[in-house]
Amino acid sequence: MKRVEAIIRPHKIDDVREALLEIGIKGMTISEVKGFGRQKGHTEVYRGAEYRVDFLPKIKLELVVADSQIDTVVSAIIKSAKTGDVGDGKIFILPVDDAIRVRTDEAGEGAL
Repeated sequence: MKRVEAIIRPHKIDDVREALLEIGIKGMTISEVKGFGRQKGHTEVYRGAEYRVDFLPKIKLELVVADSQIDTVVSAIIKSAKTGDVGDGKIFILPVDDAIRVRTDEAGEGAL
């Protein structure tokens, strides 16, 4: 099993969610996060005063999938989250040793 963590633009979450549902992904967790990479923030004006916003709002999507699904999942996220501009995000893939469903005690891929 693999854990997929994707950091994407907030306005792309509905597109990504729909793409994942279409390929059979039944569960995911999302969090509103802030951060920066090559975008390095931007300058805004509020009540006539200019200030710098270093941390930009992003969405962190987390899901655990079977090894056989990883390529399909990553492709779906890339296709649905990509704008072609700096700041589209990153995808991280990590190994998962085990998963356990609390309600039924199922373990492994059956718990997903």
